Formats: sequence, structure tokens, C-alpha cells
Amino acid sequence: MAALLEIEGLSKNYGGIKASDNVNLVIEQGELHAVIGPNGAGKTTLVAQLSGLERPDAGHVRFRGRDITRMPPWRRAHAGIARSFQITSLIMEMSVIDNIALAVQARQGHSFRFLRDARRIPELREAAMGYLAQVGLADRAEAETAALSHGEHRLMEIAIALASEAPLLLLDEPMAGLGPEESAQLVEFLKGLKGKRTILLIEHDMDAVFALADRISVLVYGHVIATGTPAEIRANDHVRHAYLGEED
Repeated sequence: MAALLEIEGLSKNYGGIKASDNVNLVIEQGELHAVIGPNGAGKTTLVAQLSGLERPDAGHVRFRGRDITRMPPWRRAHAGIARSFQITSLIMEMSVIDNIALAVQARQGHSFRFLRDARRIPELREAAMGYLAQVGLADRAEAETAALSHGEHRLMEIAIALASEAPLLLLDEPMAGLGPEESAQLVEFLKGLKGKRTILLIEHDMDAVFALADRISVLVYGHVIATGTPAEIRANDHVRHAYLGEED
């Protein structure tokens, strides 16, 4: 496989705390690569640097062979990186389909005049319905977003990421706050995405990680202590002592 995302020597300090400590990772085209680690390991800082919200003190990030280390978030989005946030950022007063239609509108470069325009453009609504169907929310299209469950909000957020048509999805704790049934549904959906999009998954739910990941990187105190297949990570004594054997 070819590398889609290359992270080389990425470092970020906050005072005396090393949030990212010489992080090196290669995310291959089409893989689902999970990053795990205890609270405070630096996972959120890492994904913030990959999305452009934080600038590293040292190191480089390359996407499709291009150095994007100093590229702002909006340019990274246009380049093909979509991020799903740990905390949802949906417009609750709008309908489900209107949220997705706005994402389609943004990707297609339509001017942001009024939401009313998006509602009147059949192509936008048809595309939005397609993404909602992918995540199993087509029957909720006309509902007010505020009326949906937390799990459905997560699916909406992934539909927005899909609407960007970005080849790389950064999914930041998509299972957070979900019940067992909702988590299982989301795992099945992400399984269906494997091979179609490249996914970097930040996640605490170990059952989900080991069910989904092609490869796993373990982050402890801002440093990657191991990268490998799920079987290799399970068998790694260093990982078990540093993370897997401990409660968060």
C-alpha cells in the first residue's frame, strides 16, 4: 500500500509537558489505523495537529506526499482531510437533511447565501439523502436535529464527513457516550467503510478498536510505544503493562 499520511518527528510542548514527543506514523491508503492510549496520552493534541488546529513545535506532516505542516485547517479540508469531532458541532435547530445539505453545498463550492437556497436545490437534497442513507438515517431526514439521540448525532457527523468526499477521515472518539447497541451499530457501519476511505480512528473503546483496526498505534505520554496489527498489539508486553492492563 502507498502512504497517504506521513507523520515525522511531530513534537508539541505545553510548558514542561510533552503532548507530542517525536511522533512518527505512516497511514497507508485504504487502511483503518487506530490510535489508542490512556487519558492524557496526547491523542487529542495529535489529531489537532493533523487537522491544523494546533501547529507543532517540530516535525512534519505530509499528505499525499505534500508537506502540510503549516497549512491552515480550511486548506487541509479542501486538500482532502475531514475531521469528526469528539464533541458534536451540529446545528440543532435545523433539520437533519439541512445539516447534511450544507456540507454538500460547501464541498461543491456553492455560495453561502441563505439556507433557503440549499433547501430549494434538488441536487443538494438528493446528495444529502444519499449520505443519510449510507449511515442509516434516511428515515430521519426531516426531523429536527435536536430530536435525535446522541448516537444518531454521531452518525450525522460522520455523514457530514462523508459529504466532504475526503479520502482521509479523522474520527475523534466516535463511540464516546454511546450505549452498547449504538456502539455496535456504529462499528458495523465503519466496517462497511473499510477499504473505501482511509480512516484514522482515535478511540477508547477497545472492543471497537480491535474489531475494526487494520493496524494500531499506542500513544503514551505523547510518544508512540508500538505500532502493529491487533494481534501484535495484544501480544506486546510493553503495551500490556503501559496501557491495556490498566483501567482509564
